[in-house]
Order: sequence, then C-alpha cells, then structure tokens
Amino acid sequence: MLLTTVALLGLAFSLDLLVGEPPNAFHPVAWFGRLVAALDREWADSERGRRLAGVGIALFAPLVPALAAGGAVILATELAPLAGAVVAGLVLFLTTSLRSLLALTSDVVDATGVDRPDGPADLEAAREQVRGLVGRDTSSLLPAQLRSAAVESAGENLADGLVATLLPFALLAPLSLPLAAAVAAWVKAVNTLDSMLGYPSKPHGAASARLDDAVMWLPARIAAVAIAVAGADPRALARARRWAREPPSPNSGWPMATLACVLSVRLTKVGVYDLNTGAELPTLEDGKRAVSVVGLAGVVAIVIAIGLAVAMATVGPTVDGGEQVPAEPVSAAVALFAGAEYALEGASATLEGTIGLLESGVRTWIGTGTEVATEP
Repeated sequence: MLLTTVALLGLAFSLDLLVGEPPNAFHPVAWFGRLVAALDREWADSERGRRLAGVGIALFAPLVPALAAGGAVILATELAPLAGAVVAGLVLFLTTSLRSLLALTSDVVDATGVDRPDGPADLEAAREQVRGLVGRDTSSLLPAQLRSAAVESAGENLADGLVATLLPFALLAPLSLPLAAAVAAWVKAVNTLDSMLGYPSKPHGAASARLDDAVMWLPARIAAVAIAVAGADPRALARARRWAREPPSPNSGWPMATLACVLSVRLTKVGVYDLNTGAELPTLEDGKRAVSVVGLAGVVAIVIAIGLAVAMATVGPTVDGGEQVPAEPVSAAVALFAGAEYALEGASATLEGTIGLLESGVRTWIGTGTEVATEP
C-alpha cells in the first residue's frame, strides 16, 4: 500500500500540473458548491434558529461528497484493485489545486507591472483577476496593494488548496484507499462550506466556519513550515509568530505571515490586518518570487506527505489486510527503518518525476523558478 500511496500522490500532483482544474461543469467541487448555494438561505426567523440549522449543514453536508468519494473507490476496487487506486488518485487530484493558484497569482502580479514587455500596467485587469483570489473590494487598490492581496492569498490557499487534503490522504491511504478518498473529499467540502457560508452576516454559516477553523489548524501551520523551508529561511517561522494572530482567522495568519517574513515584505488588508509592518509592500519582483516560493513549498508539502505515508505504513495496521506491525519498540523501529528504505528506493522515480514536473511547470509559467534559493 505504501508504494501505491506514493504513486497516487505523484499521479494527483502530476495531473494538477499537466491538466489543471477541470471546467466547473465537470468539477465535483463546483457540484458541491451548487448544493451549498441551495442551502444558503434563511432557515428560521430567529438568529438562534439559523445557527442551529447551520450546525446541521456543517455536520451533514460534507458527508455527501465524502460518501460519494469513498463509495466510488469501493465500487471501482470491486471491478479491479488498480481501478480503485486510480479513482482514489483522481479524488486527490480533484480536491487539490496548485497550478491554478500559481497561474492566477502570477497573472495578477504581471498585470501590476510598469515594465511589462507588452505594455504598461493594466490595473483594471489586475483588479478583476484578483477577485478570483480574495473577497475584498478591489476597485480602489493600488498596484502594491493588489500584489499584497495576491501574495496573501497564495500563502493562505497553499494550506486550503493543497496541504489540507494532501496530508490526511497520505496518512490514511496506506491503511485504506476508500477512507483516504472519503476524508480528502470531506475536508474539501468543509473548506468550501466555510468559503461560501462562513461570514458574520450569515448565522447559518457560523458552525461551518468553526469546523473549518478546527480542520485547518494543523494544515495551516504545516503550510507555514513548508513556506519557510522553500524560502530557505527557517527563522521566518519565529518572526511570523508576532503577526500570525493578526488576521481574524486563527489559521490563515500563519502561512501569510511566514510568507511575508520569507519575502521581507509587508502584507496588509486595510482595516483588518497588517503583517511584517517594518517592511514595504511587495514590488513586482517580490510578487514573482512569492509565486516561486509557494510553488516550491508545494514540493516540500509533497515530501512531508510521503514521509507521513512511510511512517503510517510502517507503524500502523492496515484496514485492507496488510501485515501487522511488531508490538515491541525495537522491532517496530527496525520495521520503520527497513520499510522507509524500501519505500524510498521504490518511490524515488515517482518523487523525482513529480518534483521535476513542478519545477519545469513553475519555470514555464513565471520564468523565475531558479531564483528562490539564490535571492537574499
């Protein structure tokens, strides 16, 4: 199951780089969004009644895609084990997104540049494009503020769009592919609920927002670690602690503040938060480097996920009938190192190919993929 898990991580990541997100008409996340839109209404006359209705939405709505994903893997496995594995990989692909995030961030940054080869800055285009990343009013934002909004979103959405579903899938896939697919779909559904309902003006979204806060606690902090590693600045995590709690969300501040410290830039949403206040707002080059750092952080997240899969496969039982792990600590340790060595040997080609795809993809999109390690 371990090599299968690593192969599925590579499959999902490679599909994201090569294909990108499917059109909304064919995207299960968009289908779930239509379900959430139907649930987005006044459920009661009192605020208390609307909050209680929201609890039901938060508890039961995410189960719909979770059961669908897990059931699809089970049915496909009944036909052929390979088919079940492929379906599980497709579920992971559909619940993660990095290419579109990098591409849209890069488009916004490029549109704010005064030295674009095809003409001057197009602020109206940048203001329109950045609405795909943020929900704030962008009509009066200046170029540096637009870049700040795009960079903030890139950091936050690394956690929401990649790490949040990638890590539980990697942890659970060595145990059970249907369970891994179901949990990945459930997490994505929780994120979608929060993005659509989690506003103070919507009492029926309060429970969804609180559930998302709980689900995203660990992924946001792991995303911050990945950003610090990608930027070759591990101390950025310590510096980011000062600003990580500035945003209203208990989680989004961590990857955003860490990215601000790695880039040595100020990121701000007027009247809401101000991160790394001693620095200047992002320049055009800062924005381009942000895309490179976040892209490389995605690779770091994949490596972390593979490490978690190795650990889970060698110290945990399997639901699908794998070998039990020795109970004695010494035997377990021997099994861990032996399993890790075997897994890394077998998975090296997949990992190298995935990393190569990401690096070439980032270079193709922004042309700055080699600058991350060399810039101060």
